[in-house]
Amino acid sequence: MLKNIVAALLLASSLPALAQTPAAPPAPATAPVTPPKLIVAISVDQFSADLFSEYRQYYSGGLKRLTEQGIVFPRGYQSHAATETCPGHSTILTGSRPSRTGIIANSWFDLGAARADKSVYCAEDETQPGTSSDNYQASPVHLKVPTLGGRMKIANPATRVVSVAGKDRAAIMMGGPTADQVWWLGGPKGYVSYKGVATPPLVAKVNDVMAQRLAEPNPGFELPPQCMAKDFPVKAGDRTVGTGRFAREAGDYKGFRISPEQDAMTLAFAAAAIENMALGKQAQTDIISIGLSATDYIGHTYGTEGTESCIQVDRLDRELGAFFDRLDKDGLDYVVVLTADHGGHDLPERHRLNAMPMEQRVDKALTPKALSAAIAEKTGILGKTLIWGDGPAGDLYFDRSLTAAQRTKVEAATLALLRAHPQVQTVFTKAEIAATPSPSGPPESWLLIQEARASFDPRRSGDLLLLLKPRVMSIPEQAVMGSVATHGSPWDTDRRVPILFWRKGLTHFEQPLGIETVDIMPTLAALIKLPVQKDEIDGRCLDLIAGDGDSCAN
Repeated sequence: MLKNIVAALLLASSLPALAQTPAAPPAPATAPVTPPKLIVAISVDQFSADLFSEYRQYYSGGLKRLTEQGIVFPRGYQSHAATETCPGHSTILTGSRPSRTGIIANSWFDLGAARADKSVYCAEDETQPGTSSDNYQASPVHLKVPTLGGRMKIANPATRVVSVAGKDRAAIMMGGPTADQVWWLGGPKGYVSYKGVATPPLVAKVNDVMAQRLAEPNPGFELPPQCMAKDFPVKAGDRTVGTGRFAREAGDYKGFRISPEQDAMTLAFAAAAIENMALGKQAQTDIISIGLSATDYIGHTYGTEGTESCIQVDRLDRELGAFFDRLDKDGLDYVVVLTADHGGHDLPERHRLNAMPMEQRVDKALTPKALSAAIAEKTGILGKTLIWGDGPAGDLYFDRSLTAAQRTKVEAATLALLRAHPQVQTVFTKAEIAATPSPSGPPESWLLIQEARASFDPRRSGDLLLLLKPRVMSIPEQAVMGSVATHGSPWDTDRRVPILFWRKGLTHFEQPLGIETVDIMPTLAALIKLPVQKDEIDGRCLDLIAGDGDSCAN
Protein backbone atom coordinates (compact mmCIF):
# COMPACT_ATOMS: atom_id res chain seq x y z
CA MET A 1 0.00 0.00 0.00
CA LEU A 2 2.74 2.47 0.94
CA LYS A 3 4.54 1.85 -2.32
CA ASN A 4 1.37 2.62 -4.25
CA ILE A 5 0.66 5.75 -2.21
CA VAL A 6 4.12 7.24 -2.68
CA ALA A 7 4.35 6.32 -6.36
CA ALA A 8 0.80 7.42 -7.17
CA LEU A 9 1.06 10.77 -5.40
CA LEU A 10 4.43 11.46 -6.95
CA LEU A 11 3.21 10.60 -10.42
CA ALA A 12 0.08 12.67 -9.95
CA SER A 13 1.90 15.72 -8.70
CA SER A 14 5.31 15.81 -10.36
CA LEU A 15 4.58 15.40 -14.06
CA PRO A 16 2.85 18.30 -15.80
CA ALA A 17 0.74 16.03 -18.00
CA LEU A 18 -0.64 14.03 -15.07
CA ALA A 19 -1.30 16.65 -12.41
CA GLN A 20 -4.91 16.80 -11.27
CA THR A 21 -7.01 19.38 -9.48
CA PRO A 22 -8.79 17.80 -6.49
CA ALA A 23 -12.48 18.17 -5.93
CA ALA A 24 -13.44 20.72 -3.29
CA PRO A 25 -14.33 19.25 0.12
CA PRO A 26 -17.91 19.44 1.36
CA ALA A 27 -19.19 22.85 2.41
CA PRO A 28 -18.49 23.74 6.05
CA ALA A 29 -21.17 23.00 8.59
CA THR A 30 -20.88 24.26 12.15
CA ALA A 31 -17.65 25.18 13.89
CA PRO A 32 -16.01 22.07 15.39
CA VAL A 33 -15.74 21.94 19.16
CA THR A 34 -13.35 19.00 19.52
CA PRO A 35 -9.59 19.26 18.94
CA PRO A 36 -8.36 18.20 15.49
CA LYS A 37 -6.50 14.90 15.34
CA LEU A 38 -3.72 16.23 13.13
CA ILE A 39 -2.01 19.61 12.78
CA VAL A 40 -0.47 20.24 9.36
CA ALA A 41 1.84 23.28 9.47
CA ILE A 42 3.19 24.32 6.07
CA SER A 43 5.85 26.92 5.42
CA VAL A 44 6.38 27.96 1.79
CA ASP A 45 9.86 29.46 1.73
CA GLN A 46 9.90 33.04 0.29
CA PHE A 47 6.14 33.02 -0.38
CA SER A 48 5.65 36.74 0.16
CA ALA A 49 2.29 38.40 0.69
CA ASP A 50 2.91 40.13 -2.64
CA LEU A 51 3.40 36.82 -4.44
CA PHE A 52 0.36 35.34 -2.72
CA SER A 53 -1.91 38.22 -3.76
CA GLU A 54 -0.51 38.57 -7.29
CA TYR A 55 -1.77 35.14 -8.34
CA ARG A 56 -4.73 34.79 -6.00
CA GLN A 57 -7.35 35.09 -8.74
CA TYR A 58 -5.82 32.12 -10.57
CA TYR A 59 -5.79 29.58 -7.75
CA SER A 60 -7.68 26.38 -8.53
CA GLY A 61 -6.20 23.81 -6.14
CA GLY A 62 -4.97 23.81 -2.54
CA LEU A 63 -4.41 27.55 -2.32
CA LYS A 64 -7.94 28.12 -3.60
CA ARG A 65 -9.31 25.97 -0.78
CA LEU A 66 -7.34 27.89 1.83
CA THR A 67 -8.25 31.34 0.46
CA GLU A 68 -11.92 30.71 -0.32
CA GLN A 69 -12.86 28.40 2.54
CA GLY A 70 -10.26 29.14 5.18
CA ILE A 71 -9.40 31.91 7.61
CA VAL A 72 -7.27 34.39 5.66
CA PHE A 73 -4.80 36.87 7.08
CA PRO A 74 -3.22 38.33 3.93
CA ARG A 75 -1.15 40.76 5.96
CA GLY A 76 0.89 38.51 8.19
CA TYR A 77 4.31 39.62 9.36
CA GLN A 78 7.63 38.03 10.05
CA SER A 79 7.93 41.09 12.19
CA HIS A 80 11.67 41.12 12.88
CA ALA A 81 14.36 42.89 10.83
CA ALA A 82 16.50 39.86 9.84
CA THR A 83 14.04 38.32 7.39
CA GLU A 84 15.94 35.14 6.57
CA THR A 85 15.03 31.46 6.40
CA CYS A 86 16.25 30.25 9.77
CA PRO A 87 14.85 33.03 11.99
CA GLY A 88 11.59 32.98 10.04
CA HIS A 89 11.07 29.27 10.53
CA SER A 90 11.98 29.61 14.20
CA THR A 91 8.95 31.88 14.78
CA ILE A 92 6.24 29.76 13.15
CA LEU A 93 5.76 26.99 15.71
CA THR A 94 7.40 28.53 18.79
CA GLY A 95 5.24 31.63 19.21
CA SER A 96 8.46 33.57 19.78
CA ARG A 97 10.45 36.15 17.86
CA PRO A 98 14.15 35.60 17.09
CA SER A 99 15.11 37.67 20.14
CA ARG A 100 13.62 34.85 22.22
CA THR A 101 14.36 31.84 19.99
CA GLY A 102 18.01 32.90 19.66
CA ILE A 103 17.91 32.34 15.91
CA ILE A 104 18.88 35.85 14.84
CA ALA A 105 19.97 35.03 11.27
CA ASN A 106 20.92 32.17 8.98
CA SER A 107 24.41 32.57 10.39
CA TRP A 108 26.24 34.81 12.83
CA PHE A 109 29.82 35.26 14.02
CA ASP A 110 31.38 34.00 17.22
CA LEU A 111 34.82 35.61 17.21
CA GLY A 112 35.66 33.76 20.42
CA ALA A 113 35.07 30.33 18.87
CA ALA A 114 37.99 27.93 19.16
CA ARG A 115 37.75 26.80 15.55
CA ALA A 116 39.24 28.84 12.72
CA ASP A 117 35.83 29.33 11.10
CA LYS A 118 34.16 32.04 13.17
CA SER A 119 30.88 31.87 11.26
CA VAL A 120 28.16 29.83 12.97
CA TYR A 121 25.32 28.33 10.94
CA CYS A 122 21.97 28.49 12.70
CA ALA A 123 21.29 24.74 12.44
CA GLU A 124 24.72 23.35 13.28
CA ASP A 125 26.57 22.26 16.40
CA GLU A 126 29.82 24.16 16.00
CA THR A 127 31.41 22.35 18.96
CA GLN A 128 31.80 19.19 16.89
CA PRO A 129 35.48 18.62 16.01
CA GLY A 130 36.54 19.21 12.43
CA THR A 131 33.34 20.94 11.36
CA SER A 132 32.79 24.32 9.76
CA SER A 133 29.79 26.42 8.82
CA ASP A 134 29.97 24.84 5.35
CA ASN A 135 30.75 21.28 6.50
CA TYR A 136 28.71 20.88 9.63
CA GLN A 137 26.70 18.49 11.77
CA ALA A 138 23.08 19.63 11.65
CA SER A 139 21.57 20.25 15.05
CA PRO A 140 18.80 22.17 16.84
CA VAL A 141 21.18 23.15 19.65
CA HIS A 142 20.84 26.91 19.01
CA LEU A 143 17.04 26.96 19.32
CA LYS A 144 16.36 28.27 22.83
CA VAL A 145 12.60 27.66 23.10
CA PRO A 146 10.27 24.67 22.60
CA THR A 147 8.19 24.19 19.47
CA LEU A 148 4.49 23.41 19.56
CA GLY A 149 5.34 19.76 18.94
CA GLY A 150 7.69 19.81 21.92
CA ARG A 151 5.00 21.26 24.15
CA MET A 152 2.50 18.69 22.89
CA LYS A 153 4.88 15.84 23.77
CA ILE A 154 5.35 17.21 27.28
CA ALA A 155 1.57 17.28 27.74
CA ASN A 156 1.11 13.86 26.14
CA PRO A 157 4.17 11.71 25.33
CA ALA A 158 2.07 9.68 22.89
CA THR A 159 1.99 12.66 20.49
CA ARG A 160 3.93 12.03 17.26
CA VAL A 161 5.91 14.98 15.93
CA VAL A 162 7.21 14.79 12.35
CA SER A 163 9.02 17.42 10.28
CA VAL A 164 9.81 17.15 6.56
CA ALA A 165 11.40 19.91 4.46
CA GLY A 166 13.57 20.81 1.54
CA LYS A 167 16.12 22.48 3.86
CA ASP A 168 17.65 21.31 7.12
CA ARG A 169 17.02 24.63 8.88
CA ALA A 170 13.34 24.54 7.95
CA ALA A 171 12.85 20.98 9.20
CA ILE A 172 14.85 21.52 12.39
CA MET A 173 13.39 24.88 13.41
CA MET A 174 9.78 23.73 12.97
CA GLY A 175 10.28 20.20 14.33
CA GLY A 176 12.46 21.10 17.30
CA PRO A 177 14.85 18.92 19.28
CA THR A 178 12.27 16.43 20.59
CA ALA A 179 10.59 15.59 17.28
CA ASP A 180 10.21 11.90 16.50
CA GLN A 181 11.20 12.26 12.86
CA VAL A 182 13.05 15.17 11.19
CA TRP A 183 13.95 14.83 7.49
CA TRP A 184 15.21 17.18 4.80
CA LEU A 185 16.48 16.91 1.25
CA GLY A 186 20.19 16.25 1.67
CA GLY A 187 21.31 15.81 -1.93
CA PRO A 188 20.85 13.58 -4.96
CA LYS A 189 20.45 10.52 -2.74
CA GLY A 190 17.37 11.94 -1.05
CA TYR A 191 16.26 12.83 2.45
CA VAL A 192 18.50 12.71 5.51
CA SER A 193 18.11 13.39 9.25
CA TYR A 194 20.23 14.88 12.00
CA LYS A 195 18.96 12.36 14.55
CA GLY A 196 21.39 9.62 13.55
CA VAL A 197 18.74 6.92 13.22
CA ALA A 198 18.84 4.16 10.66
CA THR A 199 16.87 5.05 7.55
CA PRO A 200 13.39 3.52 8.00
CA PRO A 201 11.70 1.66 5.12
CA LEU A 202 9.43 4.63 4.36
CA VAL A 203 12.33 7.03 3.82
CA ALA A 204 14.28 4.45 1.87
CA LYS A 205 11.31 4.01 -0.43
CA VAL A 206 10.84 7.77 -0.84
CA ASN A 207 14.53 8.12 -1.67
CA ASP A 208 14.25 5.31 -4.22
CA VAL A 209 11.30 7.03 -5.87
CA MET A 210 13.19 10.31 -5.93
CA ALA A 211 16.19 8.60 -7.53
CA GLN A 212 13.90 7.18 -10.20
CA ARG A 213 12.40 10.60 -10.88
CA LEU A 214 15.83 12.23 -10.96
CA ALA A 215 17.06 9.63 -13.43
CA GLU A 216 14.36 10.71 -15.88
CA PRO A 217 14.56 14.01 -17.79
CA ASN A 218 11.90 16.66 -17.32
CA PRO A 219 10.82 18.29 -20.60
CA GLY A 220 9.61 21.30 -18.62
CA PHE A 221 6.24 22.62 -17.56
CA GLU A 222 3.69 24.28 -19.78
CA LEU A 223 3.30 28.02 -19.35
CA PRO A 224 -0.07 28.85 -17.72
CA PRO A 225 -2.03 31.70 -19.35
CA GLN A 226 -1.44 34.01 -16.39
CA CYS A 227 2.31 33.71 -16.97
CA MET A 228 2.36 34.74 -20.63
CA ALA A 229 3.00 38.44 -20.00
CA LYS A 230 6.05 37.59 -17.89
CA ASP A 231 7.78 35.67 -20.67
CA PHE A 232 10.66 37.99 -21.60
CA PRO A 233 14.41 37.76 -20.92
CA VAL A 234 16.20 39.85 -18.30
CA LYS A 235 19.98 40.19 -18.15
CA ALA A 236 21.80 40.26 -14.78
CA GLY A 237 25.56 39.98 -15.07
CA ASP A 238 26.28 36.85 -17.07
CA ARG A 239 22.82 35.45 -16.34
CA THR A 240 19.65 35.70 -18.44
CA VAL A 241 16.47 34.85 -16.56
CA GLY A 242 12.73 35.23 -16.97
CA THR A 243 11.79 32.69 -19.64
CA GLY A 244 12.48 29.32 -17.97
CA ARG A 245 10.22 26.26 -17.93
CA PHE A 246 12.32 24.01 -15.62
CA ALA A 247 13.39 21.62 -18.37
CA ARG A 248 16.27 19.47 -17.14
CA GLU A 249 18.35 16.53 -18.27
CA ALA A 250 18.31 13.16 -16.57
CA GLY A 251 20.37 13.17 -13.39
CA ASP A 252 20.41 16.98 -13.03
CA TYR A 253 19.95 17.28 -9.27
CA LYS A 254 20.39 21.06 -9.21
CA GLY A 255 17.66 21.41 -11.82
CA PHE A 256 15.43 19.10 -9.75
CA ARG A 257 16.06 21.02 -6.52
CA ILE A 258 15.46 24.45 -8.04
CA SER A 259 12.08 23.54 -9.51
CA PRO A 260 8.51 22.57 -8.60
CA GLU A 261 9.63 18.93 -8.60
CA GLN A 262 11.26 19.40 -5.20
CA ASP A 263 8.05 20.55 -3.50
CA ALA A 264 6.11 17.70 -5.12
CA MET A 265 8.62 15.25 -3.69
CA THR A 266 8.43 16.79 -0.22
CA LEU A 267 4.62 16.68 -0.21
CA ALA A 268 4.69 13.07 -1.43
CA PHE A 269 6.99 12.25 1.48
CA ALA A 270 4.70 14.04 3.94
CA ALA A 271 1.58 12.28 2.66
CA ALA A 272 3.28 8.90 2.86
CA ALA A 273 4.54 9.64 6.39
CA ILE A 274 1.04 10.58 7.54
CA GLU A 275 -0.40 7.33 6.20
CA ASN A 276 2.51 5.11 7.22
CA MET A 277 2.60 6.40 10.79
CA ALA A 278 -1.21 6.66 11.01
CA LEU A 279 -0.83 10.27 12.10
CA GLY A 280 -4.14 11.74 13.19
CA LYS A 281 -5.76 8.34 13.67
CA GLN A 282 -5.15 7.75 17.36
CA ALA A 283 -6.54 9.26 20.56
CA GLN A 284 -4.04 12.14 20.75
CA THR A 285 -3.40 14.99 18.34
CA ASP A 286 -0.29 14.59 16.17
CA ILE A 287 1.61 17.27 14.25
CA ILE A 288 3.54 17.34 10.99
CA SER A 289 5.43 20.40 9.76
CA ILE A 290 6.27 20.68 6.08
CA GLY A 291 8.87 23.06 4.68
CA LEU A 292 8.46 23.66 0.94
CA SER A 293 11.72 25.21 -0.24
CA ALA A 294 11.44 25.44 -4.03
CA THR A 295 9.87 28.92 -4.12
CA ASP A 296 12.92 30.29 -2.32
CA TYR A 297 15.47 28.53 -4.51
CA ILE A 298 13.61 29.77 -7.58
CA GLY A 299 13.35 33.32 -6.23
CA HIS A 300 17.09 33.52 -5.62
CA THR A 301 18.02 31.91 -8.92
CA TYR A 302 15.53 33.57 -11.27
CA GLY A 303 13.81 36.34 -9.30
CA THR A 304 10.17 36.56 -8.24
CA GLU A 305 8.52 38.00 -11.34
CA GLY A 306 9.49 35.84 -14.33
CA THR A 307 7.92 32.75 -15.86
CA GLU A 308 9.88 30.62 -13.39
CA SER A 309 8.22 32.03 -10.28
CA CYS A 310 4.82 32.18 -12.01
CA ILE A 311 5.01 28.48 -12.95
CA GLN A 312 6.17 27.63 -9.43
CA VAL A 313 3.15 29.25 -7.78
CA ASP A 314 0.82 27.48 -10.21
CA ARG A 315 2.47 24.13 -9.51
CA LEU A 316 2.47 24.77 -5.76
CA ASP A 317 -1.27 25.36 -5.89
CA ARG A 318 -1.79 22.07 -7.74
CA GLU A 319 0.55 20.04 -5.51
CA LEU A 320 -1.16 21.32 -2.37
CA GLY A 321 -4.53 20.43 -3.87
CA ALA A 322 -3.41 16.86 -4.49
CA PHE A 323 -1.96 16.67 -0.97
CA PHE A 324 -5.14 17.88 0.72
CA ASP A 325 -7.17 15.55 -1.47
CA ARG A 326 -5.08 12.65 -0.18
CA LEU A 327 -5.80 13.62 3.44
CA ASP A 328 -9.52 13.98 2.71
CA LYS A 329 -9.67 10.51 1.17
CA ASP A 330 -8.14 9.12 4.35
CA GLY A 331 -10.93 10.73 6.37
CA LEU A 332 -8.59 12.70 8.63
CA ASP A 333 -9.78 15.45 10.95
CA TYR A 334 -6.96 17.91 10.36
CA VAL A 335 -6.25 21.61 10.62
CA VAL A 336 -3.90 23.37 8.22
CA VAL A 337 -1.86 26.51 8.67
CA LEU A 338 0.14 27.82 5.73
CA THR A 339 2.56 30.71 5.90
CA ALA A 340 6.10 31.67 4.92
CA ASP A 341 9.42 32.26 6.63
CA HIS A 342 9.91 35.59 4.83
CA GLY A 343 9.05 37.40 1.63
CA GLY A 344 11.31 38.40 -1.24
CA HIS A 345 12.26 41.12 -3.69
CA ASP A 346 12.70 40.76 -7.43
CA LEU A 347 15.99 41.53 -9.16
CA PRO A 348 16.64 45.24 -9.83
CA GLU A 349 17.24 44.69 -13.55
CA ARG A 350 13.63 43.57 -14.12
CA HIS A 351 12.25 46.24 -11.82
CA ARG A 352 14.08 48.87 -13.87
CA LEU A 353 12.38 47.52 -16.99
CA ASN A 354 9.01 47.70 -15.24
CA ALA A 355 8.60 51.32 -14.10
CA MET A 356 11.10 51.30 -11.21
CA PRO A 357 14.26 53.01 -12.50
CA MET A 358 15.46 53.78 -8.97
CA GLU A 359 16.09 50.08 -8.19
CA GLN A 360 19.79 49.35 -7.65
CA ARG A 361 22.30 46.84 -6.39
CA VAL A 362 24.37 47.46 -3.30
CA ASP A 363 27.76 49.16 -3.56
CA LYS A 364 30.63 46.68 -3.17
CA ALA A 365 32.22 49.17 -0.78
CA LEU A 366 29.63 48.05 1.81
CA THR A 367 30.75 44.42 1.81
CA PRO A 368 32.48 43.52 5.10
CA LYS A 369 35.85 42.89 3.44
CA ALA A 370 35.86 46.25 1.65
CA LEU A 371 34.49 48.03 4.70
CA SER A 372 37.18 46.52 6.93
CA ALA A 373 39.93 47.61 4.53
CA ALA A 374 38.55 51.15 4.34
CA ILE A 375 38.35 51.49 8.12
CA ALA A 376 41.85 50.09 8.53
CA GLU A 377 43.13 52.79 6.20
CA LYS A 378 41.18 55.52 8.01
CA THR A 379 42.27 54.46 11.50
CA GLY A 380 45.78 53.26 10.72
CA ILE A 381 45.05 49.94 12.46
CA LEU A 382 46.58 47.54 9.97
CA GLY A 383 47.40 43.84 9.78
CA LYS A 384 44.09 42.38 10.94
CA THR A 385 40.44 42.03 9.92
CA LEU A 386 38.71 44.82 11.81
CA ILE A 387 35.12 44.07 10.77
CA TRP A 388 33.42 40.72 10.26
CA GLY A 389 30.07 40.17 8.64
CA ASP A 390 28.00 37.90 6.44
CA GLY A 391 27.26 40.42 3.69
CA PRO A 392 26.67 44.08 2.84
CA ALA A 393 23.75 44.34 5.29
CA GLY A 394 22.92 42.96 8.72
CA ASP A 395 25.15 42.35 11.73
CA LEU A 396 28.75 43.59 11.78
CA TYR A 397 31.28 42.46 14.40
CA PHE A 398 34.45 44.24 15.56
CA ASP A 399 37.62 42.24 16.02
CA ARG A 400 38.00 41.16 19.65
CA SER A 401 41.72 41.85 19.88
CA LEU A 402 41.19 45.60 19.61
CA THR A 403 42.03 47.65 22.67
CA ALA A 404 39.27 49.79 24.15
CA ALA A 405 40.74 52.88 22.52
CA GLN A 406 41.08 51.13 19.15
CA ARG A 407 37.54 49.83 19.32
CA THR A 408 36.18 53.31 20.01
CA LYS A 409 38.17 54.61 17.06
CA VAL A 410 36.98 51.84 14.74
CA GLU A 411 33.33 52.22 15.76
CA ALA A 412 33.36 55.99 15.23
CA ALA A 413 35.00 55.66 11.81
CA THR A 414 32.61 52.90 10.75
CA LEU A 415 29.52 54.78 11.84
CA ALA A 416 30.66 57.93 10.05
CA LEU A 417 31.41 56.06 6.83
CA LEU A 418 28.16 54.09 6.81
CA ARG A 419 25.87 56.94 7.79
CA ALA A 420 27.28 59.05 4.98
CA HIS A 421 26.69 56.38 2.35
CA PRO A 422 23.69 57.12 0.08
CA GLN A 423 22.46 53.49 0.12
CA VAL A 424 22.37 53.18 3.92
CA GLN A 425 19.08 53.79 5.70
CA THR A 426 20.47 53.58 9.23
CA VAL A 427 23.04 51.90 11.47
CA PHE A 428 22.20 50.90 15.03
CA THR A 429 24.75 50.14 17.72
CA LYS A 430 24.40 47.11 19.94
CA ALA A 431 23.80 49.37 22.93
CA GLU A 432 21.00 51.25 21.14
CA ILE A 433 19.18 48.03 20.26
CA ALA A 434 19.67 46.50 23.73
CA ALA A 435 18.17 49.62 25.34
CA THR A 436 15.00 49.37 23.22
CA PRO A 437 12.02 47.58 24.83
CA SER A 438 10.65 44.51 23.09
CA PRO A 439 8.07 45.75 20.59
CA SER A 440 4.33 45.41 20.92
CA GLY A 441 1.29 46.59 19.00
CA PRO A 442 0.51 46.29 15.29
CA PRO A 443 3.63 45.02 13.48
CA GLU A 444 2.96 47.24 10.48
CA SER A 445 3.57 50.34 12.61
CA TRP A 446 6.88 49.35 14.23
CA LEU A 447 9.95 51.55 13.96
CA LEU A 448 13.09 50.08 12.43
CA ILE A 449 14.78 49.88 15.81
CA GLN A 450 11.82 47.89 17.13
CA GLU A 451 12.19 45.45 14.24
CA ALA A 452 15.89 45.26 15.08
CA ARG A 453 15.07 44.57 18.73
CA ALA A 454 12.85 41.65 17.69
CA SER A 455 15.93 40.09 16.03
CA PHE A 456 18.40 40.89 18.82
CA ASP A 457 20.26 38.42 21.02
CA PRO A 458 22.90 39.97 23.32
CA ARG A 459 25.34 37.08 22.85
CA ARG A 460 24.89 36.44 19.12
CA SER A 461 24.08 39.81 17.57
CA GLY A 462 26.75 42.09 16.12
CA ASP A 463 28.28 45.31 17.41
CA LEU A 464 26.48 47.22 14.65
CA LEU A 465 23.38 46.52 12.58
CA LEU A 466 23.49 47.90 9.04
CA LEU A 467 20.16 48.41 7.27
CA LEU A 468 20.05 49.38 3.59
CA LYS A 469 17.50 51.71 2.07
CA PRO A 470 14.40 50.33 0.35
CA ARG A 471 14.94 49.14 -3.22
CA VAL A 472 18.62 48.44 -2.70
CA MET A 473 19.30 44.76 -3.44
CA SER A 474 21.94 43.43 -1.05
CA ILE A 475 23.63 41.40 -3.82
CA PRO A 476 26.33 43.52 -5.53
CA GLU A 477 26.55 43.79 -9.29
CA GLN A 478 29.18 41.42 -10.66
CA ALA A 479 30.23 39.89 -13.94
CA VAL A 480 29.41 36.36 -12.81
CA MET A 481 26.15 36.19 -10.87
CA GLY A 482 25.18 33.42 -8.49
CA SER A 483 21.89 34.45 -6.93
CA VAL A 484 20.22 37.32 -8.75
CA ALA A 485 17.74 38.29 -6.03
CA THR A 486 17.36 37.88 -2.28
CA HIS A 487 15.59 38.98 0.92
CA GLY A 488 16.67 39.81 4.47
CA SER A 489 15.69 43.48 4.64
CA PRO A 490 13.44 45.16 7.25
CA TRP A 491 11.02 46.34 4.54
CA ASP A 492 7.52 45.02 3.88
CA THR A 493 8.51 43.14 0.71
CA ASP A 494 10.48 40.80 2.97
CA ARG A 495 8.43 41.03 6.19
CA ARG A 496 4.90 40.49 4.86
CA VAL A 497 3.66 36.92 4.40
CA PRO A 498 0.22 35.30 4.14
CA ILE A 499 -1.12 33.36 7.12
CA LEU A 500 -3.92 30.95 6.20
CA PHE A 501 -5.85 28.50 8.40
CA TRP A 502 -8.29 25.83 7.27
CA ARG A 503 -10.30 23.15 9.03
CA LYS A 504 -13.49 21.51 7.92
CA GLY A 505 -16.36 23.20 9.72
CA LEU A 506 -14.72 26.58 10.22
CA THR A 507 -16.53 29.43 8.48
CA HIS A 508 -14.44 31.46 6.05
CA PHE A 509 -13.52 35.02 6.87
CA GLU A 510 -10.73 37.42 5.97
CA GLN A 511 -8.99 39.84 8.32
CA PRO A 512 -6.89 42.45 6.47
CA LEU A 513 -5.21 43.93 9.54
CA GLY A 514 -1.69 42.89 10.43
CA ILE A 515 -0.82 39.91 12.61
CA GLU A 516 2.48 38.11 13.30
CA THR A 517 3.70 34.61 12.54
CA VAL A 518 4.35 34.23 16.28
CA ASP A 519 0.55 34.24 16.66
CA ILE A 520 0.32 30.88 14.90
CA MET A 521 1.54 28.66 17.74
CA PRO A 522 -0.82 29.94 20.48
CA THR A 523 -3.70 29.82 17.98
CA LEU A 524 -3.05 26.13 17.22
CA ALA A 525 -2.43 25.39 20.89
CA ALA A 526 -5.87 26.78 21.75
CA LEU A 527 -7.52 24.52 19.15
CA ILE A 528 -6.10 21.45 20.91
CA LYS A 529 -6.73 22.96 24.36
CA LEU A 530 -3.02 23.07 25.23
CA PRO A 531 -2.29 25.80 27.82
CA VAL A 532 0.62 28.12 27.00
CA GLN A 533 1.82 30.73 29.48
CA LYS A 534 1.62 34.19 27.89
CA ASP A 535 4.94 35.31 29.39
CA GLU A 536 6.74 32.41 27.67
CA ILE A 537 5.97 33.60 24.13
CA ASP A 538 5.57 36.77 22.07
CA GLY A 539 2.45 35.83 20.10
CA ARG A 540 -1.24 35.94 20.88
CA CYS A 541 -4.08 33.55 20.12
CA LEU A 542 -6.18 34.39 17.05
CA ASP A 543 -9.91 33.68 17.25
CA LEU A 544 -10.69 31.54 14.20
CA ILE A 545 -14.46 31.44 14.70
CA ALA A 546 -16.34 33.95 12.56
CA GLY A 547 -18.85 36.01 14.51
CA ASP A 548 -19.92 34.74 17.93
CA GLY A 549 -17.75 32.21 19.68
CA ASP A 550 -14.04 32.24 20.45
CA SER A 551 -11.58 29.49 19.55
CA CYS A 552 -9.13 31.00 22.05
CA ALA A 553 -11.45 30.41 25.01
CA ASN A 554 -10.58 27.32 27.04
